[in-house]
Amino acid sequence: MNEVTSLLQENKRIKSAKYVSDFETIFACPICHSSMKVMGFKSLICSNHHTFDFAKQGYMNLTTHSINSKYSKGLFEARRKLITEGAFYKPLSYAIAKMINEHAGKKKELISILDTGCGEGSHLTSICDIVKSDFFKGVVGVGIDISKEGILVASKNYSNKIWAVADLANMPFKNKQFDVILNILSPSNYAEFNRLLKSDGLVIKIVPKSGYLKELREHLFHQPEKQNYSNLETVERFKESFQFVESSRLRYTMNLNKSSLQWLVQMTPLTWSTTEERVTSFLKKNMAHITVDLDILVGKNTM
Repeated sequence: MNEVTSLLQENKRIKSAKYVSDFETIFACPICHSSMKVMGFKSLICSNHHTFDFAKQGYMNLTTHSINSKYSKGLFEARRKLITEGAFYKPLSYAIAKMINEHAGKKKELISILDTGCGEGSHLTSICDIVKSDFFKGVVGVGIDISKEGILVASKNYSNKIWAVADLANMPFKNKQFDVILNILSPSNYAEFNRLLKSDGLVIKIVPKSGYLKELREHLFHQPEKQNYSNLETVERFKESFQFVESSRLRYTMNLNKSSLQWLVQMTPLTWSTTEERVTSFLKKNMAHITVDLDILVGKNTM
């Protein structure tokens, strides 16, 4: 590593540590749950001296044990390109930002948003940008994921956010710290969500509807049960766990070119349970219409 690269990484670490130090009061040690402080722009340390260092890319690993993830760096890079260059989820970002403003942001100048299962951070970054520019709010964006590879890509590409590898079952934050919790096409922990939401806090969960990526699913699977998808159980559980505010269906079709189709195939776990031949034959397409069909569920804290 040359001196310039080393200096840039050191600057990134310090810049990130300085940013986190402005919001250090939100953190609770994942080992003993005591308060934490940023020390020497190098580490996040709790009052019992449990120490978590900032990585050179600017993120923190706040897990207490090693966790294996099937999600690769290539998958996250592909997802980032599909979201940023392919604008695949742009209507979703606008719909979520609008709901944040309607239900959480009316009287607030600063909104704290936690994205649980943030992957490589593009959803959170896009939503924060829209809330800032369209609704003139200050936003603190915090992204956590169990996958170190995803957080690595996030911290490399997006600054002025807090990025951490963290366990959904033991999130490293004090009670009632967030105005909004996002849960976009990823696993949930509703007990933790309720613990972390402010008393008027909002949880926004995105789940796939029956038409989500149907063109890809129909190509990859011949069994009808794999081609179709029902989220009724998920929706019912959400309604039981929160004070239900609203749900809305977002459905649109994107015309993807060859590059975007490759990114889509790379980023989706759907390809893990089909044959290589079917994946290869799908990738021969130069263009395809792909359906995005999602439920946006909005709930409020019950605690």
